Amino acid sequence: MHWILLIIAGIFEIGFTFCLGKAKEATATLASYWYIGFLACISISMYLLLKATQVLPLGTAYAVWTGIGAVGTVLVGIFFFKEPADFWRLFFISTLIISIVGLKFVTH
Repeated sequence: MHWILLIIAGIFEIGFTFCLGKAKEATATLASYWYIGFLACISISMYLLLKATQVLPLGTAYAVWTGIGAVGTVLVGIFFFKEPADFWRLFFISTLIISIVGLKFVTH
C-alpha cells in the first residue's frame, strides 16, 4: 500500500512540474490557475510522501519519489514542451528507471 502511495506522490510531483511549465507559457489569469494547480499538486505529493515514509525507509522513498519525478518531468518535457529526445538523454533516463526498480527490489 505504501509503495502505491509513493508512486502516486511521484505522479503528483510530475504534475507540479507540468503546471510550472504551463504557467511559464501562460499569461495573467491563466498563469494564476496553473500556479494554483502547482500548489495543489505539490501539497498532495508531499502529503503522500510523508505517509509513505512512515513505513518505507526514508532514503529509499525519497530516491524513488525524486526518480519518478525526474523521469516523468523529462518525458513531459519531451512530449508537451518539445524538448530534445536524443540518444544520450534517453539512455540516462533509462538508467535512472533501472535504478528506481532496483531500489524497489532491494527494499524490504
